[in-house]
Amino acid sequence: MASHKTGTREEWLAARLELLDAEKELTQRGDEVVRRRQALPWVRVDKDYRFDTEEGTASLADLFRGRSQLLVYHFMFGPDYTAGCPSCSAIADGFNGFAIHLASHDVSLWAVSRAPLAKLHAYRQRMGWTFPWASSHGSDFNFDFGVAHTKEEWEAGVVAYNFGEEDRRPGPGDEASLNAFTESIVGTDWQTYRREGPGLSAFAVEDGTVYHTYSAYARGVDALWGMYQWLDRAPLGRNESGMWWRRHDEYDNA
Repeated sequence: MASHKTGTREEWLAARLELLDAEKELTQRGDEVVRRRQALPWVRVDKDYRFDTEEGTASLADLFRGRSQLLVYHFMFGPDYTAGCPSCSAIADGFNGFAIHLASHDVSLWAVSRAPLAKLHAYRQRMGWTFPWASSHGSDFNFDFGVAHTKEEWEAGVVAYNFGEEDRRPGPGDEASLNAFTESIVGTDWQTYRREGPGLSAFAVEDGTVYHTYSAYARGVDALWGMYQWLDRAPLGRNESGMWWRRHDEYDNA
């Protein structure tokens, strides 16, 4: 463990009270951001998206399951992946625990990915998850909501993501190592892997009409990583050096 200053309980308490003021300010600022998020204009969804689910083919409205609100986690699992993205998997590890609470509060939670349904369900069984997971294979849904990109976009060097533009092509000399890395985690090359992206989208239904209300990407889904909220309160914080996390069944547990 890295060296750190030490002090008396009195010194700790004085510093902690000073930090408490900053934490309260952050909380109040966060409350204001939540209010602004909920004040965004709703956008009517007119396209007829279709999904493959355990119950059969479903529309976006069907995913609400009779509730008025829908949260979709855009899980990175492309059609050519052999397994789900480890980062998305770490986020999804928390879904089982709180999905029932959301459902009781008029909110349905789904994961949606472009991989065929059989792949998703096999991986869900491996991970021990029970939350609903739909396949948008063959649909424009992931493309329209900014988490999937075409081969042409990739080759042009510019993809639209997180309300901006990114060039995801490997830098000089990086392609071989990146391909080896993504081959090891999802069974594809870097280009195929990064044609998918993570994100969260929220929807509401009112008088039979579905509206898109919110989306977030990249660090915008940081708060969904349950492990990070705990690490941010641990003595050494995130203390990261590269991609240290794995799927929960890949750790060498003592």
